[in-house]
Amino acid sequence: MNGLSTLLERASARRHALSRDELVALLGLAAPGEIAALRAAAYAVKVRHSGRLVSLRGIIEMGNVCAKDCYYCGIRKGNDCVGRFELDEEAVLRAVRRNIDLRYGSLVLQSGEIASEKHTAFIERILRKIDELGGGAIGVTLSLGEQSEETYARWRAAGAHRYLLRIETSSPELYAKLHPADHSFERRVDCLRLLRKCGYQVGSGVMSGLPGQTLDDLAGDILFFRDLDLDMIGMGPYIPHHDTPLGRDIPFTPDYAADHLRLGLNMIAATRLFLHDVNIASTTALQALADDGREQGVLAGANVIMPNITDTEYRRSYQLYENKPCLDENAEQCRFCLERRLAAIGETINWGARGDSPHYAARLGE
Repeated sequence: MNGLSTLLERASARRHALSRDELVALLGLAAPGEIAALRAAAYAVKVRHSGRLVSLRGIIEMGNVCAKDCYYCGIRKGNDCVGRFELDEEAVLRAVRRNIDLRYGSLVLQSGEIASEKHTAFIERILRKIDELGGGAIGVTLSLGEQSEETYARWRAAGAHRYLLRIETSSPELYAKLHPADHSFERRVDCLRLLRKCGYQVGSGVMSGLPGQTLDDLAGDILFFRDLDLDMIGMGPYIPHHDTPLGRDIPFTPDYAADHLRLGLNMIAATRLFLHDVNIASTTALQALADDGREQGVLAGANVIMPNITDTEYRRSYQLYENKPCLDENAEQCRFCLERRLAAIGETINWGARGDSPHYAARLGE
């Protein structure tokens, strides 16, 4: 424990202070006392950079039509068991107004990956109307997959501030096992660089606990975040979906949930200790493993939560993994539930604020 205390003190004092082997050691912690020390150190770094505040981003799931066929995803192109939908402009803007009324200050437009001029122009119109509705004050994150540099630039000019493009794993070998042959790891990484070039706050993330994944792979993911100088991280535990090739035969047991929750929280804590000032989301996948999973994520170093503000009638058709929580809870119920839950752990919601990444401001010299 003395060795761990020294390591945590060094990591807390200076970012990028851990070696790959030390990251592996933190990720593998399993003793309750050591886990508590890890998360307490990470939480203290979070408080130093973001305060006892959690920024909220209302997620609008605009559609589950996707050109990708990733082996782990419930809305993959090849899944014939899911009913497809695409929200029209009126439905998206209704959710935007709901987000404004809830005072979240920021939202996420998310859908399956579509690359077409029609889709690009649709998002462009939505972004300009969001800007009008919010008086330019709403933070807008896009999570719309791989696109051309021109498309990214058009959406940035129309009012998008942030872009989340998860890599899911920084290991090319593991990436190849999770995707069909026509899905390119290099293309995914290139898109992250294009987003940086276009002026976005750039985010990525990974899944922890994937079949065949090692702690060394996850340590490599954290180093990948550093190497791309990312501003925000959205990652969570792998939860199987039984209508997918990867998750078809994986039993979702209490032991599975406990082990994957521990690893997911260790990943948040180690990432916070290594990167310090990035935004880190406490994802809904954590809540799928434990009722208080998102609160545990905040106490492990996360500072962003993304409640769902999509109309409840569409939510069951947008399940990237099974056991997704809050499918029948409307946005207003979720708001009050979150406020109460966060207050119970000593955190306050950053009402009406964009909650931009401190790292983004630092790298721009602001």
